[in-house]
Amino acid sequence: MSESSSPPGSLPEIAPAPLPLTGISLNACAVRSDPLERVSTLFHQPNSPCPQSLTPEGTSILTEYGWDDERDRSFAHFRADGLVPGRVLRTERGLCNVVTDAGTVRTESPPAEDRLSPCTGDWVAVRPATTTTAASVVEVLERRTAVVRSTASRTSHGQVLAANVDTVAVTVSLADPVRPGRIERMLALAWESGATPVVVLTKADACADTPRAVAEVTAVAPGVEVLVTSASTGEGMDALADAVSGTIVLIGPSGAGKSTLGNRLLDQDLLATGAVRVSDGKGRHTTAWRELLPLPHGGVLLDTPGLRGVGLHEVDEGLDQTFVEIIELAEDCRFSDCAHDAEPGCAVLAAVEDGRLTRRRLDSYHRLQREITYAASRTDARLRAELKRPVKQISRQLRAIKKSPNFKY
Repeated sequence: MSESSSPPGSLPEIAPAPLPLTGISLNACAVRSDPLERVSTLFHQPNSPCPQSLTPEGTSILTEYGWDDERDRSFAHFRADGLVPGRVLRTERGLCNVVTDAGTVRTESPPAEDRLSPCTGDWVAVRPATTTTAASVVEVLERRTAVVRSTASRTSHGQVLAANVDTVAVTVSLADPVRPGRIERMLALAWESGATPVVVLTKADACADTPRAVAEVTAVAPGVEVLVTSASTGEGMDALADAVSGTIVLIGPSGAGKSTLGNRLLDQDLLATGAVRVSDGKGRHTTAWRELLPLPHGGVLLDTPGLRGVGLHEVDEGLDQTFVEIIELAEDCRFSDCAHDAEPGCAVLAAVEDGRLTRRRLDSYHRLQREITYAASRTDARLRAELKRPVKQISRQLRAIKKSPNFKY
């Protein structure tokens, strides 16, 4: 890159090449005024079509990504240390693509053992690059919301899928049979995040009986808005765009149409899409990472890879909100610690008997409740011991019976 032809005091020109892994000077990025152009270059797509700038002249770029006065005030002490605010667009192998008011930078992440690991959607404090050091993320700012799932690790505190989102859109393909249990699981995850959940039914044009499918979904999503859409015909897209406020994240299995839906919201094909197998209707992962993209009519889209498994992590409140009718019925149970299993005076079981609550719904509640308890026991030694106690008691009773002189095999 040559700077000999630039007038004194002007910013250097940047060639449309992938950003280096060692970091980029914030000043060197300031010439990029179009958020989508910056994102395209950042993701090694220099030839991607970009519309006119979405940032009005004189407006902070970060404002378009959700930066507000409250965050700005709380950032004052970081700014005094020479740090600048930014939002993580994408993370990859210890590196982050971060958008700042001066442009996009490739930064190094702080050691995971010292601080929170940055996640897509995080607001961070960035130390600008110098002639001898790369730009780096110094601090992950407090998260207002976070979509978290459990992992297989016993010491894990959960995997953050998305941070600082305002709306969690649970995408469900109407080209496949409705799976109530999967929707309930996703909604528990969404409610627990602190964001507002919404169910987006995709591929309505491929559904033989849309009203019936909508009724099935509505029955397992109390208090949640259900939108019917078709990216092919445009059905419901205006309603979805109106529902977008702030940052929206799309979650769901592969083949649910998340990327196609995202492209309609973006008004251009920036997200890769793929076909589903005819044999089982399952899709392949076309989104390889979580990424943040500004929407042309306001708001921010966070696209995610398909979720093949969603383990629930500390979602007690999320579970209660997902099964709010069971929680309300439980207030009339005879015992305050009623498990709604076989206890006398159980109002929940009474509701199952008279048809106000389906047995499938109660079974799903119990299943997720057991999963959450088990997940918590992996990191809680005391809880793990309590769960093992009934098993030990039964084992002792069996040993005592076997030692009895009257016992016969």
